[in-house]
Amino acid sequence: MSLEEDHKDPTKMVSRESSVDVATNKYYSRISTPLLRNTTKMKKVENMLSGIHLSEEVVSRVKSVFLSEIELGINEEPSSLQMENTYVPELPDGTEEGLFLALDVGGTNFRVLLLELMEGRLVREEVKHYHITDELRLGPGIDLFDFLATCIADFVKEFNIADQTLPLGFTFSFPMHQRSMDCGCLVTWTKSFKCAGVQGEDVVEMLREAIRRRGDIKVDVVAVLNDTTGTLMQGALLDHKTTVGLILGTGSNACYLERADRVHHWESERHGEKEIVIDVEWGAFGDNGVLDFIKTEFDRQVDDNSLIKKSFTFEKYIGGKYLGEIVRVILVRLIEEELLFDGDVPPKLLQLNSFRTSYVSLIDQDCVDEGTVHTETLLSEDFDVELTTSDDLAIVKYVCEIVSLRAALLVSTGLAAILQHMDRPDSTIAVDGSLYKYHPRFQEWMDHFIRLLVPKYAFRLMLAEDGSGKGAGLTAAIAMKLRAREKTV
Repeated sequence: MSLEEDHKDPTKMVSRESSVDVATNKYYSRISTPLLRNTTKMKKVENMLSGIHLSEEVVSRVKSVFLSEIELGINEEPSSLQMENTYVPELPDGTEEGLFLALDVGGTNFRVLLLELMEGRLVREEVKHYHITDELRLGPGIDLFDFLATCIADFVKEFNIADQTLPLGFTFSFPMHQRSMDCGCLVTWTKSFKCAGVQGEDVVEMLREAIRRRGDIKVDVVAVLNDTTGTLMQGALLDHKTTVGLILGTGSNACYLERADRVHHWESERHGEKEIVIDVEWGAFGDNGVLDFIKTEFDRQVDDNSLIKKSFTFEKYIGGKYLGEIVRVILVRLIEEELLFDGDVPPKLLQLNSFRTSYVSLIDQDCVDEGTVHTETLLSEDFDVELTTSDDLAIVKYVCEIVSLRAALLVSTGLAAILQHMDRPDSTIAVDGSLYKYHPRFQEWMDHFIRLLVPKYAFRLMLAEDGSGKGAGLTAAIAMKLRAREKTV
């Protein structure tokens, strides 16, 4: 079966090879860790981890299923992809002018920003950071939004802009259902937030009410978005060919520019939009079971130990929150089978999430350098492994490498599916996130894999940092351009 051929029946099971021959798999030819001596032990290691290797047939099936879920979601049929309409109908084109505020809320620390745009260029940026206490994160929602309004007031007064009516873009990095460009209802709190009285409510209106209660500032909240949409907006400012936004950090998500006539879900009035930004919410891809054919015993264990089981399925294969934990459970299993460290399990390795994804990146740097310095240091200093053989070091490097490569391959497969669905001849993919920025080979692997998967589409990967901040201000600028146009009609 060719790489581009889609399976006609994506529900049909695909059998795996009992062992992996990397020489015959174009994806895993990127592995640089030298194979161990041809011993029975190494064959056992390879066989035990064979499920982590995705054959060309399996990758093609993942892509086919992803495309199927896109079509279902965009047509409002049951799908694991939310395909949320953001109601953002265009991207920055170089005509954006003026002063814009941005509020970036997604964790215990948040920011207020002031952006000045001139002919689509950022000529001024002011930023101030604030902290949300435990009491606010867990207390009544009205208190949280009053605090946000207080911080906005502090910011505009500090920068002497309190007398101006400034448009604000609100990055709210929690699951929400949008009903218009300036209406987003919280679906559920995540991370460390659990404020009462917010779930199901429009967070834009709650922020507006808090601003009105103060009565001393003139801020106009004109748009709400998540960090993925913000990354797309920031990317478009840097490169007007940008049509896809990707977050690849602790979590992962993607969005893209869709033809408006394909989008069925539309709760606000249409104004002849030709395109619209769709938030894929791909972290949940596979929550309905369509991706179970790639799930290994190690993935099941990670899921069983997660905060919310049987959710964020795709994210648990690719997100920085989970890659280190996948490596940890594999290493523990190899030790229990006496294939690593002579069967002695370091006590710390038994602790959940003790093997950080940053360790995976450092060890993979050893794979690039063909050395062992990071691997030896981490095992000795962080896990009290006193003596390691060359075989032990090679096995640890091998595990980190194949888990990383599978993640990069799955991210690339999702992006390839989006490029194929969009069917544009040339696209820039704007990317932000710690995993993409700090893993030594994610960018190289993704560039290589996407080209293999969709060779007919030209594309480039571009780092677009701070979409959650700058992207919110840019979205506010788009909202104001739309308002101005509607007034002239």
